[in-house]
Amino acid sequence: MKKTNKFLKRLVFGSLLALTGVGTQAQEPIRPVLSAYTVEIGSSHIADTYLSPLKYSGGATALNYERMQAMEFSPEKWVMRLNARAAFNWAKNTVRNASMLDLDIDIRWGMMHRWRMPQGFILMAGASTGVAGGTFYNARNSNNPASAKASWTVNASGSAVWNGSFHGIPLCARYLVEMPLTGIFFSPEYGELYYEIYLGNHSGLVHGAWPGNFFRLENLATVDMRFGGTIVRLGYRGNVLSTKACGLVTRRVTHTLVIGLASEWLTLSARKNRGIENARIISALY
Repeated sequence: MKKTNKFLKRLVFGSLLALTGVGTQAQEPIRPVLSAYTVEIGSSHIADTYLSPLKYSGGATALNYERMQAMEFSPEKWVMRLNARAAFNWAKNTVRNASMLDLDIDIRWGMMHRWRMPQGFILMAGASTGVAGGTFYNARNSNNPASAKASWTVNASGSAVWNGSFHGIPLCARYLVEMPLTGIFFSPEYGELYYEIYLGNHSGLVHGAWPGNFFRLENLATVDMRFGGTIVRLGYRGNVLSTKACGLVTRRVTHTLVIGLASEWLTLSARKNRGIENARIISALY
């Protein structure tokens, strides 16, 4: 009888521990941050009818930072992506007697849903929001040598990923596409001077954006090669911008080679660091 009572007490006590969580703690999954720093170089084709009716062609450069991480609320299914890019383009007209410079800064943040497929394939789809700003500059247009650009957009994004290996080197091939669906952007009236805006003519400067008057398409294809803790990234980026407002047209098409380094790193508190050797690691991309 005493043995039976002791067994029942242990059974009740163990059940209470299991229900209350006392003495047990589920190990949270580890979500490493993927950071990539890349440089780009290639060609540009630009036009801005506020400055000139001619098309200009030349070179393109850019610096890019990308950060990805599985989301805390559903790490297997949702991935966060932050991208910041500063681009500088220079070009000349067809007769090579005038130059145009172009500076563009673009920052976007968004989330994508992830579907893991067989054979190492991953599909992602989601949305992002971002701000962009910059200017075109043409010294030959002495009255108004600059044309300012600014926008805020909500974008659709999608990605296809394959993880595998080549001759023992782990590889990750990715294709990413992103395009604005709606938002707002800045454009002056046709022939309106920026000095007039400075004096107080602020009407009609902000326009609603949709693919019919604000088309911006980004295509990014990369291959990540992992050498231990170092990741080498190679790829191609194609960007297209086309805007129409108030009789003014802007075009920018760039093709660039992407090269840089990436790494996965962890930020852990002392509490989370306990039992990390048994934790499940959920990468954003690999």
